[in-house]
Amino acid sequence: MTALAFGKLFAGKTVVITGAGNGIGRAAAMAYHQAGATVIAHLGRSHAYWADIPDDIIAWTGDFTVPAEQTAFINFVHSVTQHVDVLVNNAGTMFGRFPADTITDEQYDNIVELNQHAVVKITRGLLPLLKRTSCAAIVNTVSISASTGGSPGSSIYSASKAFISTYSKGLARELAPDGIRVNAVSPGVINTDFHSRYSSAEKLEATRQQIPLQRLGTAEDCAPTFLFLSSVELSGYITGQVIEINGGQR
Repeated sequence: MTALAFGKLFAGKTVVITGAGNGIGRAAAMAYHQAGATVIAHLGRSHAYWADIPDDIIAWTGDFTVPAEQTAFINFVHSVTQHVDVLVNNAGTMFGRFPADTITDEQYDNIVELNQHAVVKITRGLLPLLKRTSCAAIVNTVSISASTGGSPGSSIYSASKAFISTYSKGLARELAPDGIRVNAVSPGVINTDFHSRYSSAEKLEATRQQIPLQRLGTAEDCAPTFLFLSSVELSGYITGQVIEINGGQR
């Protein structure tokens, strides 16, 4: 359905997307690919994510909790393209549920390094390539927890996503003179491996009952919004916004 909706809207465009190994990131990467883009995809930390990736997607694997690997990815992108039309900063996770009184320095550092520092560093490193196009776009993935604070044990994760939400709005103002639009996608409870790891079946069912549309979201529910926000034809007057995809959940 995504390919039919967007046709070859991204033909001739180069899209860089992080966290594209599974879940929302993989669905978005495949949608860009189907819409004709040249996709450069960070697939996360595991080579297992290479399975079933189309041969013409330019893939890279690395751990963004390690600053040196963030730099390596930036250098890789510079080595394979002369320009970037779309940057999607999607890589991120909770790593676990950590109570406020027991979270360790290492746990805190990993969450902030991946969800916050990596986004800022990769954006900074790829801005020269984004500025080489006339109408580039950045789309950052945040979370419903950025506005609600999340559930117990996720306060640092939620705060890191709130940082990216505010960062996106500030960056939109700063980069507007360069013709670069910046927006964020804020998924609600999406039925991916993320919640399989960090939420119980009982918690998910209780959440589902509170969602007006009476179902959890899917990665495919989210993917079209990334394409919409990165297309100047569809959203050329939209910047500095956070688009909620949550079935009406509040």
